[in-house]
Amino acid sequence: PTIKALAWFPVVMFFADHGFSYGTVQGRSMQPTFNPDSNQLWRDRVLLNKWAVTDHEFERGEVVTLTSPTDPKTVLTKRIIALEGDTVQPLKHSRTPVYVPKGHCWVEGDEAFHSRDSNSFGTVPMGLIKAKVTHILFPFSRFGPV
Repeated sequence: PTIKALAWFPVVMFFADHGFSYGTVQGRSMQPTFNPDSNQLWRDRVLLNKWAVTDHEFERGEVVTLTSPTDPKTVLTKRIIALEGDTVQPLKHSRTPVYVPKGHCWVEGDEAFHSRDSNSFGTVPMGLIKAKVTHILFPFSRFGPV
């Protein structure tokens, strides 16, 4: 029985790495979409669809997780605002519109004044996107699609 269970281990690991898994959204940058309770008593748990990012086809408005372009150990949760070929007006620092180059996107947190996002670090290579956030799993009172 133990040997049979161990035989499934690679399948489970592949599914978790390339299929679906769950994550915890930390911080205030995506309020009110995630963690609307400002005292941070509960952190939202979300479903991550890793398979959906393999073709690098994204839409404006989708929520994604990505490796921080400034700190590779940090995973961020942000909303895609602009895609390659778009021009976006940054919310901070600059009044000059920014052109989003090929293979890049512009991401922002829903709570602009509590978010480190493209307004701070510029456009993001699509290769840094790790998963699409598709559903809130917990708390159960907010269960459903994003």
